[in-house]
Amino acid sequence: MVAYFDRVNLSVALADKDGFLSFFQLTNSDRGLLNSAFFWSYALLQIPAGWIVDRYGVKWTYAAGFLLWSLTSAATAWVGTFQTLFMLRILLGVGESVVTPAAMRWIRFNFDERRRGTAVGILMAAAKVGPALGSFIAVKLLSSVGWQMMFLTIGLGSMLWLLPWLFLMTNDDRAREKEAKQTAGGKDISFGTVMASPVIWGTIVGTFCYQYFVYFALTWMPAYFKESFKMSLNDSGVFTAASFLCMAVVATLAGFAADAMIGKGYDAVAVRRGFTIAGFLTAGAGLVAALNTPPEIALWMVIASLGGLGLTTANYWALTQTLIPGAAVGRIVGVQNCAANVPGIVAPILTGWLIQTTGGYQGAIIAVLIFLGLGVTMYLTVIQRKYAPQA
Repeated sequence: MVAYFDRVNLSVALADKDGFLSFFQLTNSDRGLLNSAFFWSYALLQIPAGWIVDRYGVKWTYAAGFLLWSLTSAATAWVGTFQTLFMLRILLGVGESVVTPAAMRWIRFNFDERRRGTAVGILMAAAKVGPALGSFIAVKLLSSVGWQMMFLTIGLGSMLWLLPWLFLMTNDDRAREKEAKQTAGGKDISFGTVMASPVIWGTIVGTFCYQYFVYFALTWMPAYFKESFKMSLNDSGVFTAASFLCMAVVATLAGFAADAMIGKGYDAVAVRRGFTIAGFLTAGAGLVAALNTPPEIALWMVIASLGGLGLTTANYWALTQTLIPGAAVGRIVGVQNCAANVPGIVAPILTGWLIQTTGGYQGAIIAVLIFLGLGVTMYLTVIQRKYAPQA
């Protein structure tokens, strides 16, 4: 959750026309490029970060990344040029690259199949509460003390979480990994075998499609609400927060519901695929409605669309671990999360270009719909048990 505070603070600043935008003299294309900078390094380093987590465990790798990203976020307060701002966002991505591989590895070795969806749902809900709460805090700070103090306060304030992490987090995931392998039996699946399977490539494409919508919302939603619905910056922050909170609630409930069905004997793959596909379809239906209704209704359709995507959130992550149980967790999560964050590069830049070219957000929304449709196709076709890699 805290990691997302330091991701969305820039998105809020980029909606500050008279302050931040004026200071750096940014165009819409510049805004898209800055929003993408974090994901250049974050996506590129996912597989190396997964290897580091598998090699050295969760506790200390996560603590080192946490310290780096918090200090980097705070340092943005002293930036004076576009180039330096861009480089700091790349460094922020380096620090945060450990977040998902470490978290998913910890969940894999602490929760069995009947509880894993709920655990992932809570984790991913935090990844939605983070933007919601972070956007709200950033707007309040920017409005009251300016963008420099906003970055400084969020960056240094985030470091408070290091204290409970260092004192309360155990360093036993290596022992738990050994225990899990003994319990499961069978042989490990090599990384090469995983990468040769249709399931992992379908997952890569499906993950990209899911995250494209998320990162459109994460990087452009404050500006979208402000410019399309004539809101104040404060109101756009509130509605952005509402969108992500709605998604967080649905993600947690969907993970719990899927676990409950699996606990009653339903097939785990069928259940998690069903929730994943339903989330894509619900999100797409909401956006189609938003394009064809008056603004006062369209606003709520956008929020409902992002909330509906929460049906997918926990289950598409848990599904990967269900289909590929014997592989190195950190590296497989790294592959999937690399695919999850390439849209962090593509969505801000493509959205900025579409807005600048067409003069509005309709083209950007249609692009989201195209990717949602492609995601449904992947989960209906190649992401199935019969295509899963075998030891």
